[in-house]
Amino acid sequence: MIIKKGIRRQIVLHYFLVVFIALLLIEVIFLIALRTYYYDTVYNHISNHIRTANEFYQPFRLTSSNNVNQLSVMVRHFELYNTEFQILNQAGQVLTTSTGFQLDQTIKSSDVTQALAGNTSRWVGKQQGTGQIVMAVSQTVQNGFDNTYILRYVTSLETINEKLMRMTMFAVGIGAAVLALVLAFSIGLANSIVKPINNITTVSAQMAKGKFNVRIKGDYKYELGELSSTLNYMAQEIVRSNQVKDDFISSISHELRTPLTSIKGWSETLDSGGYDPDETKVGMQIISKETDRLIGLVEELLDFSKLQQNEMKLVKGIVNLRELSQEIILNLWTKAEKKGIQIKLDSEEKPIIYGDANRLKQVFLNIVDNAVKFSHENGVINISFTIEEKFVRVTVSDNGIGISDEHLRRVKDRFFQVNPLNGGTGLGLAITQQLIELHGGTMDMQSELGQGTSVIVRLPLPEGKIPMAGGLENGEVEQTE
Repeated sequence: MIIKKGIRRQIVLHYFLVVFIALLLIEVIFLIALRTYYYDTVYNHISNHIRTANEFYQPFRLTSSNNVNQLSVMVRHFELYNTEFQILNQAGQVLTTSTGFQLDQTIKSSDVTQALAGNTSRWVGKQQGTGQIVMAVSQTVQNGFDNTYILRYVTSLETINEKLMRMTMFAVGIGAAVLALVLAFSIGLANSIVKPINNITTVSAQMAKGKFNVRIKGDYKYELGELSSTLNYMAQEIVRSNQVKDDFISSISHELRTPLTSIKGWSETLDSGGYDPDETKVGMQIISKETDRLIGLVEELLDFSKLQQNEMKLVKGIVNLRELSQEIILNLWTKAEKKGIQIKLDSEEKPIIYGDANRLKQVFLNIVDNAVKFSHENGVINISFTIEEKFVRVTVSDNGIGISDEHLRRVKDRFFQVNPLNGGTGLGLAITQQLIELHGGTMDMQSELGQGTSVIVRLPLPEGKIPMAGGLENGEVEQTE
């Protein structure tokens, strides 16, 4: 089975290689340990036999170096069942064997050499003549006077090696079965990851082509579930944003067409002649008013464009928020008076901040204007200041119609309007929030439907002292040349 390149192949190969290497190490260590155990068992059996036989033989060893029967006596005492027993002299020549065959050869294997050094040692290799794998164990023994003989036991390892081979094949079979299970498991695991990714990729490609009505289906878990949920949410938000944008285009088209229609109508009326001075004055006032309205809409769109492209530049200076609020109250006094609304500056604080006075006036003018727009007749709007540790909190509260929880979460979104019939672009609060953020501040809104709304703006206070005419006010450190 060939797996094409990709995550599936990487997962399968990594799992397979890790398990294969682990199994290989375990089986090699196991087989080496098993072989060592069997070989050590044979060696220990022969060594114990030599030690026991030597202890039994010592009292009866010959005292004459010329006794011709001494070799046969040693064979009788030291021979071991199913093992060839050889007696060698110090030169390594075979003097006699338990098999009865006289071998005219000299043995120089490592076990003989080490036996002459006083050690009991073994040697594993192929036996001359037969080619069998054998183990030879050698040890020296004294037989009176200066006669030193080498006792050498040679036993075949063919039976043991056959057992080891069977166990090796059995272990290889188990390892192959384990690898097959691991391969199947890794393929299943890879598919559980790759199939959702392929599904997500396919749906994402459709989204990239503008098909935002498609959704990723499937109850995926962990990171894949989070990814699919995020993409579905993204598509949902894009659909919503497109709908809001379409609504905005429709709304702004209406907003632009209405004043243009008035301007065009009065222009044609004035151009036709036959009008009196009072009618001319009214027409010119309407043209001027609608022109200002158009300018305001265009400026709002330009401000939004600048903020979106990070091209809005602030001209910062010293701003007295109390004086700024009083200007805003005067600007909106006529509009508020028409509804019998009172705008109160409910604070004795005189906070001084460092910012762009024109942009901050735009911010609070929009907030207070909204309060006037959505307040009941004869209502009250309060503006208050609270000095915090590093911020000044400006609160604009009204007892107007309020905002529902559903709309409150979206009211600061661009193009969104709680009531599209009230006109406007739906960009006012979005621009307001971005301007506040450019000043390092925050804007929060609290509202209850039917009870009113509070807009809380927090702006950072400058550190140190600010140079003012007539002295220093709290704020920025006085600058020196």
